[in-house]
Amino acid sequence: MTVKQLSLPELADACTRLGVPGVGLWREPVQSYGVEATAKLVRDAGLTVTTLCRGGFLTAAGPGERAAALADNRRAIDEAAALGTDTLVLVSGGLPPGSKDLRAARERIADALAELGPYAEEHGVRLAIEPLHPMFASDRCVVSTLAQALDLAERFPAHQVGVTVDTYHLWWDDRAPEQIARAGAAGRIHTFQLADWTTPLPEGVLNGRGQIGDGSVDMREWKGYVEAAGYTGPIEVELFNEGLWARDGREVLAETAQRFVAHVIR
Repeated sequence: MTVKQLSLPELADACTRLGVPGVGLWREPVQSYGVEATAKLVRDAGLTVTTLCRGGFLTAAGPGERAAALADNRRAIDEAAALGTDTLVLVSGGLPPGSKDLRAARERIADALAELGPYAEEHGVRLAIEPLHPMFASDRCVVSTLAQALDLAERFPAHQVGVTVDTYHLWWDDRAPEQIARAGAAGRIHTFQLADWTTPLPEGVLNGRGQIGDGSVDMREWKGYVEAAGYTGPIEVELFNEGLWARDGREVLAETAQRFVAHVIR
């Protein structure tokens, strides 16, 4: 998503040239290119698919909408397995139209996970609940904190359901470090994602994720939190940014790799 202006073949080639070993994929371009074709493309390029994004949107109240959401998430699990990744990231969904009941919405997520968790396990895939910044609670994700995500995940085995730690969504929460430790102790950190927080946010706020090093987040500090919690998996960079998308994708990917080394590794 960071360089969505690149086609999947262009992305695979650019990653190979830069020495980027893995890529987190989004379902829409994968479906457009073809799931099996994408799997072959990344395999032939020597790339690991770190995660597939996204499943979720599990808060619908109507039985028909709920059934459709469950079916779509089963397809997402199938796609993740075909791509060779063990992690499907979940954006849980916002409030249904006309509702103001956050607790009920979260309970519907738990009900859905009870059905999806065993299906994911059968396919060798883990579900990673991603808490989103509270500004998205009404329309996109009623799970706003890592504590809320873990309260849901801990109802299920860790090899079925865990969490996503994303700096963009969690950097403001002074309880996040202790919740990262809680997640790590239970083996529930399924992926770790980076994006910086820059202001002012753009209109609509969705595409406001800043390039690493441009904002308020101490990336090395957050890397330290997840490493102290025992996480040794891939670190992803996920940027939604109109300015970056308007640039040459290969240049953006190279810049992102350089920023990663400068602000995360060193």
